[in-house]
Formats: sequence, C-alpha cells, structure tokens
Amino acid sequence: MEEQKNNPLHGKTLQAILEHLLAYYGWEQLGQNINIKCFNENPSIKSSLTFLRKTPWARKKVEDLYLEIISDA
Repeated sequence: MEEQKNNPLHGKTLQAILEHLLAYYGWEQLGQNINIKCFNENPSIKSSLTFLRKTPWARKKVEDLYLEIISDA
C-alpha cells in the first residue's frame, strides 16, 4: 500500500478516468487528442472500455492524458 500512496491513478477505475476525460473534452476532442477508432467512429463508453482493457498502449495514452489534465487543475 505504501508504494501506491503517491500514485494519482490508485483507486481510479478505467471507467472513471474515461468519464472524466469525456466530461472535460467530449468525444470529438478526445478523438483528436488520442486518435483511436473507438473514440472517432460510433463512440460509446462500453466499446471504448472493451478496447482499452485489451490494448495496453491505448490505455496508457488515456491514463497519461488524464494525468495531464488533473495536474493542470
């Protein structure tokens, strides 16, 4: 537990992160920032979560963008 103390992603679900990004950017801007099909063609939370859970590089991009916007706040 001690090693997670300073991790801003600790306790955050992928769904919560995605919902935060959607509230901040919306689908169109999110798709421009992270150019992946699940954000640009018929986007939905469910399809995006399915893709992100199976695709580590895409999940990393989402997490990095989340960290960027929360560090600016």
